[in-house]
Amino acid sequence: MASKELTEKALQAVEVAKATGKLRKGTNEVTKAIERGQAKLVVIAKDVSPAEIIMHLPLLAKEKNIAYVEVPSKEELGAAAGLTVATGSVAITQEGDAKELLKEIIKEAQA
Repeated sequence: MASKELTEKALQAVEVAKATGKLRKGTNEVTKAIERGQAKLVVIAKDVSPAEIIMHLPLLAKEKNIAYVEVPSKEELGAAAGLTVATGSVAITQEGDAKELLKEIIKEAQA
């Protein structure tokens, strides 16, 4: 489980990337972004039910050497991504102004 600080940074990066970069929202879109090597960071909600829906994402991200961060709630993740509904996962494909923040997160996530 990610530290509270890392979780906050990940949600902040999603918000910044939403405004200035590009996001992929939802498990299917995130899976495609990882497989195509477009994802720079994957953010996954821990409270997805059933867990099988997102279980493959950490493995896939590791396989493609893409950093991922788990956040506690899909509602928070959905809100950070600018959605009115909850989402189980988000991938940042273009970081926009979140470039420096993303570097920090990736360094922490891989430590």
